[in-house]
Amino acid sequence: MVLLVSSLIFYAWGGPKYLLLLLLMAFISWFSALQIHRFRESLLLKRLCLILGVGLSLALLGYFKYAGFFLENLQKITGFPEAIPEIVLPIGISFYTFQLISYVVDVYWGNVKPQRRYWLILLYCSLFHQCIAGPIVRYKDVAREIEHRKPRIPEIGRGINRFTIGLVKKAVFANSCAEIADMMLPEGIMNFTSVPALGLWLGALMYMLQIYLDFSAYSDMAIGMGLMVGFHYKENFNYPYISNTVTEFWRRWHISLSSFFRDYVYIPLGGNRKGSRRTIINLFIVWALTGLWHGSSWNFVFWGLYYFIFLVLEKKVLLKKLEKLPGFVGHIYAMAVVYFGWIIFKFTDLSYLGHMLKGMFGLNHNGFVNLEVVMTFKNNIFFIIVAVIACTPLAKELYKWMCRKCKTVVIFKYLRRIIEIAGPVLLLLVATMALVGNSYNPFLYFQF
Repeated sequence: MVLLVSSLIFYAWGGPKYLLLLLLMAFISWFSALQIHRFRESLLLKRLCLILGVGLSLALLGYFKYAGFFLENLQKITGFPEAIPEIVLPIGISFYTFQLISYVVDVYWGNVKPQRRYWLILLYCSLFHQCIAGPIVRYKDVAREIEHRKPRIPEIGRGINRFTIGLVKKAVFANSCAEIADMMLPEGIMNFTSVPALGLWLGALMYMLQIYLDFSAYSDMAIGMGLMVGFHYKENFNYPYISNTVTEFWRRWHISLSSFFRDYVYIPLGGNRKGSRRTIINLFIVWALTGLWHGSSWNFVFWGLYYFIFLVLEKKVLLKKLEKLPGFVGHIYAMAVVYFGWIIFKFTDLSYLGHMLKGMFGLNHNGFVNLEVVMTFKNNIFFIIVAVIACTPLAKELYKWMCRKCKTVVIFKYLRRIIEIAGPVLLLLVATMALVGNSYNPFLYFQF
């Protein structure tokens, strides 16, 4: 009850009226799951309860997230309506909607038993440490822990470590990357003629680093805070920037979202079991929806379909070719695809996207380099190197190596203890100083 009240207060801080929406959506899912279980012997009634439960949740998500987008496009085509209402997007709605849908569907499939107490379903979808920015947690993974968790001192320690790592990732690395990215990629078509080509390339690189460090930081903090109160969440990121193919990248990036679309959309549509043509259609639907999930703008849809093209190409041709080549070739290819993918992702105004791509090759009469770009790069070269390293498992592997050596090398044993005790305190101080000394703290995933 303490955790529930705390979570509801936390959520209400971003807008008390949207707490009512959260309460309603939790009730819809709780009630429909109970009715699915009640009518489990009647396929028709059971299916009707599923359609109503999932349909109402999707309708509410669609209204708040996509109504403005739909009306804007309708206005461009038909001139109607004259005025488009401003609909504010409730914080975290994409995450908790998908969680509730997964719960209802899992009850329908018989993977979990329905929860008879409404307030426990409300707790599941409103947990303050992951409700706002994920990961998307499935009920079956935490069903037992919601009622019977028991925090242990070692896990609380691990949770604190993980939380402080995420906080530094966000406050120090992601925010610093964002400053450079925003400096090199300013909004406005005229600005693409003033920033030289190398500046645009640098800005896109910093945005690529920012988006991983920002989003994975929120997942780190959620996983860490979950451990502190007895929840064990699955990993949401597995160092995606070390991938050698686009397929591997999506196995490592935002794992909870990818697995949601795989298990609740792709496989129910038939997956790859109904022939090559149907597989491609299913992939098209999944990646169009993946793009649309990220935002109500055409660039996100194009971003999803951009990955659809490369994933189909890999499935049909490229994977066999890449297997015969050295690993670094595949890595360069995958990172080039991801790099340009983030450019599509960043610009919701498609005219900006066109000018950005032209400007990267000096086609906006913007030149290739100037003193400002050179100085920005020189002043931040060591930070960029460290930020790139932070996107790899290098530090984690070094720590594991040191732990293995503890049994034979005494100094490593003491060094490990110092890191485990002083490390979180030091990281917390560094993150606090960064947040206090810098008012620039963008919440990149708010739009989702």
